[in-house]
Amino acid sequence: MEESLPPPRELIGKRLFGYSMGDLGMSLANIFTGVYIFQYYVYTINLNSILVSIGVTTQLLVAAIFAIIFGVIIDNKKPGKLGKRRPFLLIGLPIWFATTILIWLPPWGCPDGNSLYLPTAIYFWVIILIRSISRSLLFNVYISMLPEQSQTLKNRESVASVRSAFSIIASIVALLLPLIIQSLLEDPTKAKWWDPSGRIVLFYIPIIGTCFAIFGLISVLFIFFSVDESFHNMNDNYKREKVTLMGRFRQMAIPARDTNFRNIIIAGLFAGVAGKILGLLIFPFQTYVLNFTSAEFYIYVLISLFGKFGWYFFWLKIRKRNHILKSYSTTILLASLSSFLGSFFLFGFLPFGFQLGLYIIIWSTVLGSMYSAPLFSIPIRAALVYEAAENSNEPNIDIAMSKISGSYYGLSSFISSMGPAAASLLVGFILSGANEENPIVLVLLSVSMGIFFLLSMIFIRKIKIHHISFFNHKVTKEV
Repeated sequence: MEESLPPPRELIGKRLFGYSMGDLGMSLANIFTGVYIFQYYVYTINLNSILVSIGVTTQLLVAAIFAIIFGVIIDNKKPGKLGKRRPFLLIGLPIWFATTILIWLPPWGCPDGNSLYLPTAIYFWVIILIRSISRSLLFNVYISMLPEQSQTLKNRESVASVRSAFSIIASIVALLLPLIIQSLLEDPTKAKWWDPSGRIVLFYIPIIGTCFAIFGLISVLFIFFSVDESFHNMNDNYKREKVTLMGRFRQMAIPARDTNFRNIIIAGLFAGVAGKILGLLIFPFQTYVLNFTSAEFYIYVLISLFGKFGWYFFWLKIRKRNHILKSYSTTILLASLSSFLGSFFLFGFLPFGFQLGLYIIIWSTVLGSMYSAPLFSIPIRAALVYEAAENSNEPNIDIAMSKISGSYYGLSSFISSMGPAAASLLVGFILSGANEENPIVLVLLSVSMGIFFLLSMIFIRKIKIHHISFFNHKVTKEV
């Protein structure tokens, strides 16, 4: 017997815009922190790169663990007046907001000659860990909502398109302002907190961080009011199941046994390693490999703007014509090949004009490919979660999704965090001491991105989509 249900839910109009604001507001602060925090604490606060890397790596690992735990807790929460997932946005937001500001306000700079100054290191570790846990909660809630809120391929692609565009805008703005500050420095290679250039950094960067945090807070509120979880109240047969701690850990294993989902998150892990390496190298690569000064730092802004949006619109058209998995793997392959071209920077005798042209080609292509990848990964992940719900023993698809979405996206966040964590530790140890300013080491690190992108592509090609239509919404189930 077939039981008819309402039409599939979709995010459209103001609700689509409001939900997607998460990839603008939260990403603005998170990208700024992820990319500039190493530069700020190592090259201005004077904290040893290994201590910074330990903090960055630890917070990524802790966030990864809490992503899974939060996912399971949210899945097992009984829907209330505010919904099932929405209330958790209000729980994590105040902590995330406060720590996103405090991370830029260490009360002590490391003394000259003592980059292992523990009070500064401890402050940095504590703030970044607390911030990471709250961010993990917000992000897990945000991404796990998608399969429930958007239930058709066309709408998921629309959501992915808007989210990707907002993410690109966030990445450009998040780096534009610190690059402006960098261009104002009399000597970018001497920007410790006691130097004149360092004092400029100490004044402006916390202001930028605070503005981004305020915008992030507003964006999370946009998400909260744009998402409609009233459909949970229509499920009269919803029963809250008491799950023990061990039961919750067993629940985490469900998505790990899903072969296709496992392949896509492993692909994300390797892409995350490459992306984190690129993020950590942006400022030192320009300063010590290309020897940029003053207005030359704006070259990256142009690369970021035209490279990201140029490839974004290109892949947007390709997605309509080609199989989504083929397009996804091709995007990552292009990033890999471009990264390998960076080996030409090892030839120090190349004229500046040639190096500049090579830099523009390589970095615009890598950035464009990285920021276009969500056009494919977002709808693929959502579809795989939806398929898992369809294949469950639960007859009601909404209840089925509400019980597994957090676990699936929690595992995805966990694995995705492991990549940047490993990359942060690797880069931190390699760039310790004199290597902080060694152009050969910086070039080799940039070339290594190609290996990780290549590994990512291999796992993408292992994904098998069982229904080419991305599991057209089934509003009925046999009962």
